[in-house]
Amino acid sequence: MKQLIVNADDFGLHPAVNRAVIAGHTGGCITSTSIMPGAAAFADAALLAGNHPSLGIGVHLTLVGERPVTDPAAIPTLVDSDGRFPGQYPAFLARYLRGRVNRDEIRAELTAQIAKTAAAGIAITHLDSHQHLHVLPGIIDIVLDLAAEFGIKALRIPAEPRFFSGGYPYTAGRFLGRFGLSSLASLARGKARRRGIAVPDHFFGMLAGGNMRQQYLLAILDRLSDGVSEIMVHPGDDDAALGALYGWGYRWRDELAALTGDETLRRLEANGIRLISFRELGP
Repeated sequence: MKQLIVNADDFGLHPAVNRAVIAGHTGGCITSTSIMPGAAAFADAALLAGNHPSLGIGVHLTLVGERPVTDPAAIPTLVDSDGRFPGQYPAFLARYLRGRVNRDEIRAELTAQIAKTAAAGIAITHLDSHQHLHVLPGIIDIVLDLAAEFGIKALRIPAEPRFFSGGYPYTAGRFLGRFGLSSLASLARGKARRRGIAVPDHFFGMLAGGNMRQQYLLAILDRLSDGVSEIMVHPGDDDAALGALYGWGYRWRDELAALTGDETLRRLEANGIRLISFRELGP
């Protein structure tokens, strides 16, 4: 049987993302989303989550790009002089690999993010992370400890098949980055399963991340194998507003159109794909 989780990242980042996640759930194929506890529109996202109980909600653990939930003074190795995380993962990774990031501070901040989400009344279905930092050696062990502590039963494993492109016109750098991420994620999968944490069998959405137009989404749907797959997506309904704040080059509206398109829904049915969320992945 082919089962599919369609997970929208960055819930809580901006009202334009929040609106699109709900539109993609009520009128399309989004079954799950990941909320950012430190993001500016977290409260709006939490309210929307309460009004849509059929939508699975995970925590998008964040160590880059946003402000922390913890008092910045308590986590000095994670933040800059303005109390913010590094803007992108290379800056964090460089510090982390040189041993300049305190892992106890990582544990404290991620604990605070999960606790804030639970305190908002959200039944947390899974954990994943912004820019996939949760699969880094050392951090994955902290995340698995926290999953056990909070009774969270599932985890994203961003191990996209190493030679799959789905027609996406990737660069060599993106391809190599995907290869490295998939390798780390495969190691994390083994650790998660040994700890009794459920994980999907397959993952898609790294190579075409931020540009999951319909042609690329359909190529993935046509390729799905038996078992549980996750497709990561990034919908939004206002490219101008989002693009002014985030220089990622994402095509948010195109992704929303793909997720709600009639052809997408027809292809799901034609391929015998059953939509689920991480909620159904208990051990």
